[in-house]
Amino acid sequence: GGLVAVPTDTVYGVACLAQDSAAVRSIYSLKGRNGAKPLAICLGDVERLYRYCHVNVPDELLRDLLPGPVTLVLQRSEELNKDLNPFTSLVGVRIPDHPFMRDLARACSGPLALTSANISSQGSTLTVLEFQDLWPQLSLVIDGGPIGDVQSPECRLGSTVVDLSVSGKFSIIRPGCALTPTVEILKKKYGLVPESS
Repeated sequence: GGLVAVPTDTVYGVACLAQDSAAVRSIYSLKGRNGAKPLAICLGDVERLYRYCHVNVPDELLRDLLPGPVTLVLQRSEELNKDLNPFTSLVGVRIPDHPFMRDLARACSGPLALTSANISSQGSTLTVLEFQDLWPQLSLVIDGGPIGDVQSPECRLGSTVVDLSVSGKFSIIRPGCALTPTVEILKKKYGLVPESS
């Protein structure tokens, strides 16, 4: 039921068990986050994604983008906690390219809910000291050292969020730090068409 600060391949995050409704509520209150903003889930391996999502893209596409600094938005399955993002039939899935995070996710029986370690609307954090105001509300802080180049604004962009819930199409929800290579893979290799926003 606790909230844990964790290093990822993009920015520091706060994670809890996604299937624990009280923990999910705690993340929203910690961040002062709008209850209508969805949380992503974090898994250790692509295989586990099929349990929590309805996948309508080739497995190879998932493996070309994951693990990596990308959040894929797909239709959620019945397995996922109803209290996690109850206002949408979609869910964002993250498999960070970070050995500790993948091991942690594999060690948990269900998915982790994952969001950035900051107060909503404030900048993303690349060191644990940058979010020390949140420490008193966290059960544990894992210090993985500085992530990326602390001086570079690009490093604070977080993952690229792409909606793949409509067959044959994609739409970018957040450009993030991996936009160009992600779009290239989706368009050139898989022939997906950008959904007109």
